[in-house]
Amino acid sequence: MKKSLNIPALEAAMSEKGFNQSSLSKMLEVSREAVSKWLKGSSFPKPDKLLRLGMLLGLSFSELVVQEDDNAPVVAFRKRKGTKTRDEDFQKFVSMGRYLEKLAPYLPFDNLTKPLVLKNPVLEYDYLQQVSEKVRKDINVGPEDILDFNHLIRYFRKLQTVLIPVMWGQKDRHENASHVYLPESMTTWIYLNLDVNTHDFLFWMAHELGHALAPDLRGDDGEDFADAFAGALLFPNQHAEQCYRKLKEKHPEAQVNTIEKLAEQYVISPLAIFFQVKAYAEHNGLAPLELKSIHGATTNFNKKFPSLIDALITDTPIQPELYINLVTEGFESPFFSVLSQYLKATEKSESYIQTVLDIGLIDAKSLYSELT
Repeated sequence: MKKSLNIPALEAAMSEKGFNQSSLSKMLEVSREAVSKWLKGSSFPKPDKLLRLGMLLGLSFSELVVQEDDNAPVVAFRKRKGTKTRDEDFQKFVSMGRYLEKLAPYLPFDNLTKPLVLKNPVLEYDYLQQVSEKVRKDINVGPEDILDFNHLIRYFRKLQTVLIPVMWGQKDRHENASHVYLPESMTTWIYLNLDVNTHDFLFWMAHELGHALAPDLRGDDGEDFADAFAGALLFPNQHAEQCYRKLKEKHPEAQVNTIEKLAEQYVISPLAIFFQVKAYAEHNGLAPLELKSIHGATTNFNKKFPSLIDALITDTPIQPELYINLVTEGFESPFFSVLSQYLKATEKSESYIQTVLDIGLIDAKSLYSELT
């Protein structure tokens, strides 16, 4: 496990206590060059100096030192609009990732080769179109064709990605989807919230596919690339060009109606289509599209359709066996098969399911009974 100084916290404490590099070096009885190297991150204090440094600045070890685990799970969220991901949200999923690592040996994947990843993913229009074309070709979908759920599900399987559809509700959770990459086993696990609007779900799946293809992109860079990739994959250049030609001569109300018809056909939101047409126009130096009503139109459009889980399972309350079958057969996911093997081999309790799926104990007990 690598250790480094928390430079922002160190500099803030120095400023608060009135220290500069020279005065701090005198108090610690080290050279000014040594302190300079600490602040640049090129060297790390010896234990006795680290202890005195923390005492002088009033910083605890956890505040002063950042411990980096090369094998720590890498987490990304596809968030609901207007929500904020907190540190505790990340830490919870890092913990869940460590539980998922225990399932990796049971996965029915090739252990000899690494899954396909992009070499140098960038946010450039032409590059995104090239990646879209390649992915479409890999799943036998032509540039003029419409992608569906099954196309993406099978490509996830090709990338050795484990889909974990969950029912987290629409109000209490901030995640539409969560991506967990485990460096140690080089496996990817994607939680997909089924309690969402049908015409958003396909885009979120494609967004997570972008993460799976570019696991080295983290933070905002990773989110921006995944969003841009999803749009290019689901509504690529050819589609955007045709749509732009249809829209440019129409008045705003007719433009919205045209986009809504396409959105229903492609099973994505009107806003997603609008953004792709806008990107096409900007890239080709064409007159921009300004459609202020598209956000409200998208909200009203989504209200016409049921949530995905209601469309997939009409029986309520949803029984564990129906849920397990939906994940296993509908999403072609090995998750519950692998989970069942692990539980039987280790005799873990229902609390393991509760943690790894982040669900209530009652639901965990029901699933445990079915899986064991």
